[in-house]
Amino acid sequence: MLEHFLNLKPLYYNEIDYTRMPRVYERIKKDLKIPKIIHIIGTNGKGTTGRFLATALYNITKSVGHYTSPHIIDFNERIWLNGSNVTNEVLELAHLKLLNILTKDEAKSLSYFEYTTFLAMVVFEGLEYIVLEAGLGGEHDATAVFKKELTLVTPIDKDHEDFLGTTIKEIATTKLNAIQDNAILAHQNYQEVYEIAFAKKQNILKIEDILNAKDIEKVNKIAKEFSLVTYLRDNLALSISALKFLNLTYEQMHFENAKLFGRLTQINEQIIVDVGHNTLAANAILKALNGKKFILVYNSYKDKEYSKILSILKPIIKEVQIIDIEDERIEKSEKMKKTLENLDIKYSQFNGIKEDEKYLVFGSFKVVENFLKVQNG
Repeated sequence: MLEHFLNLKPLYYNEIDYTRMPRVYERIKKDLKIPKIIHIIGTNGKGTTGRFLATALYNITKSVGHYTSPHIIDFNERIWLNGSNVTNEVLELAHLKLLNILTKDEAKSLSYFEYTTFLAMVVFEGLEYIVLEAGLGGEHDATAVFKKELTLVTPIDKDHEDFLGTTIKEIATTKLNAIQDNAILAHQNYQEVYEIAFAKKQNILKIEDILNAKDIEKVNKIAKEFSLVTYLRDNLALSISALKFLNLTYEQMHFENAKLFGRLTQINEQIIVDVGHNTLAANAILKALNGKKFILVYNSYKDKEYSKILSILKPIIKEVQIIDIEDERIEKSEKMKKTLENLDIKYSQFNGIKEDEKYLVFGSFKVVENFLKVQNG
């Protein structure tokens, strides 16, 4: 029932009614019992920061939900409840309850992401904490309407420029406007982010204001134990800063099995997959994998800076193999091939894995999803 209902809603919109989510929430909030929320905004690292934090909270014996997006294979990946993805049975019950709370017009008009955000709130009723990951942006994001205990800000960079703005100043402004009272900033690559953040009246802290030398030593030890690359180590550190802000004691064991699938995930000795899709993600991958060579299984949406991304990754690319994706937002094959020719990168069509090659699958959730479908038959 839920699957059919969601299939009637488009996943993507050229225009978004930013008044709809706040308007519906204002009407139904009396019917929702929402736990304490840690909101995560930024450009990269939201998912893994959230999973580190949610896993630690759960292992500290707190009841916790983690809402993340998008999913790779199953919708259930978006709603993590006390240590595992939510079951279909729980989802169906929450869906029925939500339909009873909403009017028919509201249920029909809410976007896919808006509806699933409310759905997560119903699933998470009665918990102690929710780790809530923003979707596209900040102040107008569906996740921004709820009261938050704390906002975590991962590195902000250019992405989703059609909705957020074309400059770092514009993008940072709309993202940081989601902050209510308390926030912790991860290390930022642009000074403008700090300037905009600290011009606000809220209680905004840098991560270095929270973590002391002993904490950093712990972060490094945990990162080494779990073989975390640099950007995952940074996301771990941000999650630990939240635990400290909440006055919760943590240990190394609380982060076991916390990695989120699709973030530099080693499927086997041959294949690494990553759902990144922007220059910040490409730079993180280059830093993590530098000195090695891969066949890059790739494709890109038209609105992504794929020429810059490919240029960044070129030192670790042996060849690009373009994977077919049925989506009107995907760049035309001719343009992609022309870009690769201009960058002097060898390319071909992806037709499957060869046993004697190493592969990096990168470009978006859709690229990884299609690759896994091909691999799994």
